[in-house]
Amino acid sequence: MAKIKAMLGDGWEVAASVGHIRDLPTRDLGLSAPDFVLQYTASERGAKVIAKLKALATKATRVVLATDPDREGEAIA
Repeated sequence: MAKIKAMLGDGWEVAASVGHIRDLPTRDLGLSAPDFVLQYTASERGAKVIAKLKALATKATRVVLATDPDREGEAIA
């Protein structure tokens, strides 16, 4: 992250989720009829990361998501 922040220069804040921060619930199927939209829950580590990223986002005028160049990276973003 330090290298990216150095490349962007002053005025930019760089933070990472460091991977998945949510998952399907452990005791439920994670979706329900009729729409079958997935229902996620934050992991223990993920809840802390989400709180940190939300706090940073409230201070920002714009949020830019940078992903790994694969489908999983896009899903994490």
